[in-house]
Amino acid sequence: MSTTADAAPTGPSQQAERAPAGTGLPASLNDLLRKRLTSLVPSSGDAPSVTSHAPFTGEPVAELPQCTPGDVLAAAERAHAAQVAWAATSIEDRAGIFLRFHDLVLDHRDTLMDLIQAENGKARRDAFLEVGDIANTSRYYARTAASALASKRRTGLIPGLTDVHELRHPRGIVTIISPWNYPLSLGAGDTIPALLAGNAVVQKADNQTALTALFALELAHRAGLPGDLWQIVLGRGSAIGTPLLDIADYVMFTGSTASGRTIAREAGERLIDCSLELGGKNAMVVLDDADLDRAVEGAVRACFSSSGQLCISIERMYVADAVYDRFVPAFVEAVDAMVTGPAYDFSTQMGTLTSTEQLEVTSSHVQDAVGKGATVLAGGAARPDLGPFFFEPTVLAGVTPEMTCFAEETFGPLVSIYRFSTDDEAVHLANDTRYGLNASVWSRSPRRGREVASRLKAGTVNVNEAYAAAWGSIDAPMGGMGDSGLGRRHGAVGITKFTESQTIARQRLMNLAPPLRQLGDDGFSAVMTTALKLMKRAGWR
Repeated sequence: MSTTADAAPTGPSQQAERAPAGTGLPASLNDLLRKRLTSLVPSSGDAPSVTSHAPFTGEPVAELPQCTPGDVLAAAERAHAAQVAWAATSIEDRAGIFLRFHDLVLDHRDTLMDLIQAENGKARRDAFLEVGDIANTSRYYARTAASALASKRRTGLIPGLTDVHELRHPRGIVTIISPWNYPLSLGAGDTIPALLAGNAVVQKADNQTALTALFALELAHRAGLPGDLWQIVLGRGSAIGTPLLDIADYVMFTGSTASGRTIAREAGERLIDCSLELGGKNAMVVLDDADLDRAVEGAVRACFSSSGQLCISIERMYVADAVYDRFVPAFVEAVDAMVTGPAYDFSTQMGTLTSTEQLEVTSSHVQDAVGKGATVLAGGAARPDLGPFFFEPTVLAGVTPEMTCFAEETFGPLVSIYRFSTDDEAVHLANDTRYGLNASVWSRSPRRGREVASRLKAGTVNVNEAYAAAWGSIDAPMGGMGDSGLGRRHGAVGITKFTESQTIARQRLMNLAPPLRQLGDDGFSAVMTTALKLMKRAGWR
């Protein structure tokens, strides 16, 4: 494994560190819990099991049963049978289950945080944010599902004579493919509205963080969710990806842009709909009137939450010339002061990368940039003394287009920082990417901040915040533009996308046809022309 420890020059960065003592698996992650959770996987035992490992230390976490294509198909059959009865259940009863789930998530927050940290390696603060996020999601959709899914009256062809209603029907089976980086938020966050809409869910959780998703499933069962309605299967995409798409009436995927393109093509072949949240190369813009103390604090969270393994984290930072020489030293000082290390408590600000792959990508991006002339302002090296996948929070200056990290997503604790002169230049630089997932703008002026934000090509833009304001505002849609995907989660669309719309139009008077036929085609067109003009004059839609 290559690291930047050999290639990167020694800089001023000396991140605060915490000794890895006492970071064995937490007591909550006992054999009983592991056996109980892995028993929820609908595996026939015909595929070899997989051992997951803790990123903090590399020690084994769980022996995970794997599923075969036949297991997926069998799970789908059971889910389909359960979905028929579930769709007939009242929305009030469904909502009651997820309000109970909300309480159970909060009641078991410590176990959930232990699982998230053990499997993912993020700091406990970031693990708690997942717990809060799922409680928020559960409450929101339980409270709003009835309104979002209710029959809606629509304007008819002939005002007063055509009665039109739009109905919402569940699609059937929703396939959800969730990633390892946010095992609770993304492991349950899309499942909640899919189930509330009346669907069944067959979900492929990532092996690395499977126990977290399975514990969410167990809590849902305790809340009253029917047993076969939400199935979690495990296995590599190459082994069970095809049957997962074959059984789907809708696909929800969070992951890489390359995989998203493949899923979109295959969904198109089957003429089913999909929603894809993909990669990002997100920008933060610090305008010359920004509150620099707030911007520094926000930038640290924006870049290094979950060790940068966050689709909406910031990897490019643009700072106005007028404040660059004040902001950058303060930001670097704050990064240097970050407490990085393994701990199952709130004593650290950043944990570890999750895998060898993520460490290698981060290391190679830093090595490539430094080798081509970039300057390390903070960090820049792996920290094997803290654990197998630790990498320092890293800030680079002088990054140019020929460097890999200039345009490619790192998905690690790495940010590149640049100067700009005018708001127009900042907008141009921030939009100079094929991605468009998230962005952040900092200004003391609400008008100016909103105006610059509106010009950025990103699905969500936060003003005077890093990412949490837009993500946590669940009443508003969230998703990407360009190579960052298609479709939206959150808001009303976050539940209605899991339904098929049906229009039912009833003509109130049945005796209009004979007199209209007597007019002939020419007379009919003349009468309708007059009627259409009158409708416009009367203000009809």
